[in-house]
Amino acid sequence: MSEAQERLHHSHLERAREQIIGLLTRQAVERDLVSRSEVSKQDVVAQLLARQQQAALATKLGQLHPADIAFILEALPPDVRETAWGLVKPERRGAVLLETNEAVLRALLGDMRPEEIAAVVRHLDSDDIAELLSEMEEDARQAVLAKLDRDDQAEVRSVLSFPDGSVGSMMDLDFLSIREDTSLEAVLRLLRRQKQLPAEINQLIVVDRAGHLRGVLSLDQLLLSDPEQTVHTVMTAEPTFFYTGDAVDDAVTAFEKYDLISAPVVNLHKQVVGRIPVDAVVDAIKARAQSESLRQVGLSGEEDLFAPVVESAKNRWPWLALNLLTAFIASRVIGAFEGIIVQLVALAALMPIVASIGGNTGNQTVALVIRGLALNQLGPTQLRKMFSKEFGIATINGALWGSVLGVATLALYHQWALALVIAVSVLLNLWVAAAAGVLIPLTLQRFGRDPVMGSSVLLTAFTDSMGFFIFLALAAVFLV
Repeated sequence: MSEAQERLHHSHLERAREQIIGLLTRQAVERDLVSRSEVSKQDVVAQLLARQQQAALATKLGQLHPADIAFILEALPPDVRETAWGLVKPERRGAVLLETNEAVLRALLGDMRPEEIAAVVRHLDSDDIAELLSEMEEDARQAVLAKLDRDDQAEVRSVLSFPDGSVGSMMDLDFLSIREDTSLEAVLRLLRRQKQLPAEINQLIVVDRAGHLRGVLSLDQLLLSDPEQTVHTVMTAEPTFFYTGDAVDDAVTAFEKYDLISAPVVNLHKQVVGRIPVDAVVDAIKARAQSESLRQVGLSGEEDLFAPVVESAKNRWPWLALNLLTAFIASRVIGAFEGIIVQLVALAALMPIVASIGGNTGNQTVALVIRGLALNQLGPTQLRKMFSKEFGIATINGALWGSVLGVATLALYHQWALALVIAVSVLLNLWVAAAAGVLIPLTLQRFGRDPVMGSSVLLTAFTDSMGFFIFLALAAVFLV
């Protein structure tokens, strides 16, 4: 979708959201007017209005894609959202739930009884049901599972048995397998007998009698080869595949690197148990991007825009507390040089520049290191080269922009010593920022912490404190 088309699509969604909110608002106003009318006429008028409003809303929602309905639900306040959700057709609710973010999904599921949830998800594939149930508490999950068909129960429990973040937890159980000694003509007849092919299918999985993976047969190979040939003669014998215990990030990396559309999933005995379609990988990429953007600002998970104030505040406390602590440390560094700042007021105006330029450089390095860690590109040799490169970049930028800042300082304050001090301070703080940008995410990962979650906050605190210290210490030595 082009940028112009995307803007048009979002504009369409915004208009749809406003129309639905308008209908719901008018419904509330009309209900209030009816309540003030004569009691004898109240019931009849209220019923007519309710039917008209519900029909209009249901028609509007029925015209939208499940993903668009989810977008609208996420943008509605809880009371209005509940009304709109009640008008979504039951057979479409499961598809809508799959598209909503975690916070809204938990809210919607929390208001539904187990039998209601079971009725909604019954229209979905087993892997999609497992995805939804994974967001529920264990007791509620088991209650819903008890309401499902036995076949669905077994498949859903199988998917739920895999840990979060593993390929097994995201695989699709709907796949087509064929034997390697089958003729291509027989495979074509098999496909014609299918009522429906799995989504995002571009290849058939080739197995032996015991279900072990032998290769894959692409649809191109099937359609363009001689029908008299056997599968074994034209198949790809060494396809890209994943074990159920592999990390989702590994699958994402492989799909991006090899431009995959789907890939087989096998157990430890290399028996095929499912496949990964590209839409599951796209969802994983989207979820990872959203999660990283939230973690970078100190939020541990998705937050409902209309969540209770106290709940949202608690979600933000930990990193605000850490920011407060680091800001206090930086203030103590400044306080240690209070006497020098009093003697030379220009220091108070210049020292934030040194700290901020260090933080900017360090964050650029952190972003590169985190990306390298995510792609498993940073071995010992690569780390040494990256550290050397970042140190070199810091030297060039520090010398260049330190000189620029020194010239500007000289023009403003007419002090050669002060200009030299701030120029050297910028260079030294960029060295510090480069070192911290490499070491902080590596240290967090070494201790089992998420580098994305804490690196930016810790880096800013470190470069601010060291920037103040370097600049004021140099000023204390050469200016006082």
